Amino acid sequence: MPEPSAAPTRPPLPEDRSCDVLVIGAGPAGAAASYWLANAGWDVVVLEKKHFPRVKTCGDGLTPRSVLQLEQMGLADDLATHHRFHGLRALAFGKELLLDWPHHPGYPGYGYVVTRKDLDALVAGRAEKAGATLWQGAEAVSPLGASRGPGAPAEGAVVRDLEHGHTVAVSARCVIVADGSNSRIGRALGAGRDREVPLGMAIRGYFASPRHDEPWIESHLDIRKGNDVLPGYGWIFPLGDGRVNVGIGLLSTSERFREVNTTKLLASFVDYAPSSWCLSPATALGPATGGKLPMGLSVGPRVGPDYLLAGDASGAINPFNGEGIAYGYETGRLAAEVVGAALSSPTSGALADYERQLEARYGLYYKVASAFVRLMGRPELMRAMVGTGMYSRTLMEWVLRIMSNLLRPDETGPAEAAYRAVAALMRRATA
Repeated sequence: MPEPSAAPTRPPLPEDRSCDVLVIGAGPAGAAASYWLANAGWDVVVLEKKHFPRVKTCGDGLTPRSVLQLEQMGLADDLATHHRFHGLRALAFGKELLLDWPHHPGYPGYGYVVTRKDLDALVAGRAEKAGATLWQGAEAVSPLGASRGPGAPAEGAVVRDLEHGHTVAVSARCVIVADGSNSRIGRALGAGRDREVPLGMAIRGYFASPRHDEPWIESHLDIRKGNDVLPGYGWIFPLGDGRVNVGIGLLSTSERFREVNTTKLLASFVDYAPSSWCLSPATALGPATGGKLPMGLSVGPRVGPDYLLAGDASGAINPFNGEGIAYGYETGRLAAEVVGAALSSPTSGALADYERQLEARYGLYYKVASAFVRLMGRPELMRAMVGTGMYSRTLMEWVLRIMSNLLRPDETGPAEAAYRAVAALMRRATA
């Protein structure tokens, strides 16, 4: 058991607590679920193992999907104090394209770059203001119902007070598991990753740069190891405060995935990035950090007798582009809606609807994405597809619309038509 903190920042947690909903994890999915549930009047306890503000490994880029969710939680004014961008600069094989965010009737045409240190504290604070009880320095150790094995009701959780060194029991009518990609509680409840679905890996660091306030985020599509073009991309995201977030994301679809040293690959990327960014070991603001990215709803089961998995704990990351924040907010909100319905009508079986809604929203799209990234795992195809795309602005605009999941619901544009054709093939292949 960890030693109690020498200087506690809060009183000890109570000996026991009961609530309508226990939310495990206060990242994007957990904080969003907590906000929407508390806003609807439910008694919510949300656990955060660390203390805000805390650092998380992430690219820090917020696409229009993320911005919409944050603005609908009442955070538009807070976002406006951070660095706003309006599109993507794509580079590969000596070519460069500037691509505005695709127009969409339901999403804004801009994004922000906000460190997770700032962002997660902001959203968790919003959940608190809505009425959720936030316990920081509180780690969920195990479900209360875990002794009956995987698939049993969670019933709540045993929670360790990391500052004071004792455990407490929190009982809950429903539990939302949102404790991240290495979900301890998800595993205890029997969830596991489908290893047939591609896995991502990312590493990032912060650098001082004179181009810190660029109005574009930058993506390099020809990440290399030797002569091979790897399935993935490098990024440089300006933060507007003197810093840029620099990283690489890779996919497990490459035959040489396990051989790649991401730290060395990031150092190589820093070396060949455009010199105007002034990236070098001398401008690095600390060591790089990385992690694995479960994608394509690859983790399951996501529904139990009294619990749901959301965000990274459910593998909700978009395989096309490695985006996880938006899907954390979206699945957290969906989990809140389903749990609210289940609490209002306990005999309705409402929790089971969560899986149906996830499949309806993301299932086919993620299958198409997973098939695409498997193709991109072949170096010769990766080189041909990216190289061809960089010679056609129109084609890259289609690709950006599809990969950022900004397909228009009621229009028959070329990107939508291309996606529908591929999706139809995927439906037949999996029927």
